[in-house]
Amino acid sequence: MKVLALALAAVLAAGVAQAETVYVRAGRLVEPEAGRVLTDQLIKVVDGRVAAVGPFGSAPADGKVIDWSAYTVLPGLIDMHTHIADGFAGNSDPADALKHSAAESVLKGAEAARLTLHAGFTSVRDVGVYRGLNDVALRDAIAAGWVEGPRMKVAGAYITVPGGGGAVTGMSPDVEVPRDFRLGEVRGPEEAREKVRYLYQQGADFTKVIGTGAVLAMGSEPGQLELTEAEMRAACDEAKLRGGYCAIHAHGAEGIKAAIRAGARSIEHASLIDEEGIALAKARGVFLDMDVYNGDYIDEVGRKDGWPAEYLRKNLETTEIQRRGFRKAVRAGVKISYGTDAGVYPHGLNARQFAYMVRWGMTPMQAIQSATTVAAELLGESRNVGALSLGRFGDMIAVRGDPLADIRVLERVEGVIQGGRLVKAPGSE
Repeated sequence: MKVLALALAAVLAAGVAQAETVYVRAGRLVEPEAGRVLTDQLIKVVDGRVAAVGPFGSAPADGKVIDWSAYTVLPGLIDMHTHIADGFAGNSDPADALKHSAAESVLKGAEAARLTLHAGFTSVRDVGVYRGLNDVALRDAIAAGWVEGPRMKVAGAYITVPGGGGAVTGMSPDVEVPRDFRLGEVRGPEEAREKVRYLYQQGADFTKVIGTGAVLAMGSEPGQLELTEAEMRAACDEAKLRGGYCAIHAHGAEGIKAAIRAGARSIEHASLIDEEGIALAKARGVFLDMDVYNGDYIDEVGRKDGWPAEYLRKNLETTEIQRRGFRKAVRAGVKISYGTDAGVYPHGLNARQFAYMVRWGMTPMQAIQSATTVAAELLGESRNVGALSLGRFGDMIAVRGDPLADIRVLERVEGVIQGGRLVKAPGSE
């Protein structure tokens, strides 16, 4: 026992000796928890976590000082609806996922992860991949330090009906889709439970359910229910048993309400949400994750590049009505997280959505909170991310100008720090 105690003491002493202290001087500091902005602050980060925040006095001598006194500093941003692990963004070919090897997908995912981090998004929720479990591998590679990217929570695969909004579609009927692209296909409640159970066993953090049809899926209509309420409930119940939750893709009004009743923690897209759905989300504390930017990208780039007419039609049928629903949900006080569907458009442009959220009813501070404190709550990581307060990860970004006066300055992130490590220095890119 004495030897063990001495060994433990040596380990602890080594840990103290290796403790790294970094200071960041912030010219202006946005505090989304309090909804305020402080001037000339010093943030102390020890071993990757915030140890103190207070007014700057003089430069400390016990650690490296990063001088961001010319910048506005915010907590690292969080995008709750990305498709980083699929890698290939903005491709209109419905069968494109089958045209790349697993190795190509992994490498493109690594590139997408770096672009996302350098854009100021230090944490993301990656809400599904076509090639199952690619996202688990990418998350773990980032956590191990092999790949540069945001902290990730991943779903493993889509829970979807065969040929539905989460399936690879658009091929000839006699073409068989490989098994790793069908890991989440279900036929009935019991199979939904089994597939959810399997994905958690393989490392998933939460469950992504495709409740209704999708815009960018051939033969799938956004307003139509694809999974039954019983199937969604089975998936959500199993997810809760495994310590997770369901994020349910639902465009149609009836599908949204069925998804909420089934136990969804968040509704993805919520494009055709009605007054009853908004009231139900508010009453049950369900988050809406509404991608109000990318409809413009799909319409502009899709028309120029000749995307399928079916995609363009469905996009037009959902874009403006989604934004009107967003405005109503903001007024009703529903929890709205920052989710962009990055991957539909090029990775690294995630911050373009802020201006749309402000245009459609949020204040700039509310928009920032949606990508910090609100997103952290939905992520289940409020103790670790979403604010620069004691004990949380030292994740922060620097921008020139005042995002509360011009939210679009967040589209031009100058500096990024993740866990106290300088990822991107102002002027380096």
